[in-house]
Amino acid sequence: MSKIQLSKNFIRSTCKLALNEDLFPSGDITTNLLNNNSISKVKLMSNQKGIVGGLEFAKQTYNLLDKKIKFHIKKKEGSKIEKGSVIAVIEGKIKNILIGERVALNFLSHISGIATKTNKFVRKAGKKTKICCTRKTIPNLRVIQKYAVKLGGGTNHRFNLSDEFLIKDNHLASTKKFEEIVIKAIKVKKGRKITVEVDTLKQFKRINGLNFNTVLFDNMSSKNLRVAIKQAKGKYETEASGGVTLKTIKNLAETKVDRISVGELTHSVEALDLKLEI
Repeated sequence: MSKIQLSKNFIRSTCKLALNEDLFPSGDITTNLLNNNSISKVKLMSNQKGIVGGLEFAKQTYNLLDKKIKFHIKKKEGSKIEKGSVIAVIEGKIKNILIGERVALNFLSHISGIATKTNKFVRKAGKKTKICCTRKTIPNLRVIQKYAVKLGGGTNHRFNLSDEFLIKDNHLASTKKFEEIVIKAIKVKKGRKITVEVDTLKQFKRINGLNFNTVLFDNMSSKNLRVAIKQAKGKYETEASGGVTLKTIKNLAETKVDRISVGELTHSVEALDLKLEI
């Protein structure tokens, strides 16, 4: 799988695009009404508990706006925070701090929200089952969202369509002998991982014994999932998916499946409630 890298250059270029979106073409016309350009200290605080992430995005946002702004980080990236926690203290010209407020908070609240939700799934699943994200991400934000999943203790699934073979239901439905697709993938895999998705025990029986890596059981009942996992034991890594929620994750994990993929981690994100307090 492609390695997710958040280099300083990547973060700065991402923040630059975000600032351009917010300030084009005339800047912050509201903040420009203020006469006050004094040096102030502003607290970045949390209105709820969670996992904090995206601090470097906030820091680079302010660095791009005004190199004299000091961004003092008070909480470690990926650490647990409580309601009322001071995450950072920002010191500089108040007008420039206000100009960057929304961009900085958007990065922080989005990344922290994903990390927080992921951590909830991870804790409910227990230590033996991995929680994986999917490709159900906001276009052009996948790197950031998958980074946030890892902050929350989750595992990254494939990054894009070139990373591994994931033979899904629609691939299988396109041919009567779907095992032929699996065999073809095995012949051309060139070191890539092969995952095959099945919906029923009958489907799994048709491919059980072929030389692939992971079997993905989609929307399978807990009863059938337990049977399938026993049949796959020792031959394949096992994965479950399909409408997984915080209410269902524990029962799925109790089947002793190796990993569970959860689209909700990224496609239904609740931002962590953060604020700047002057």
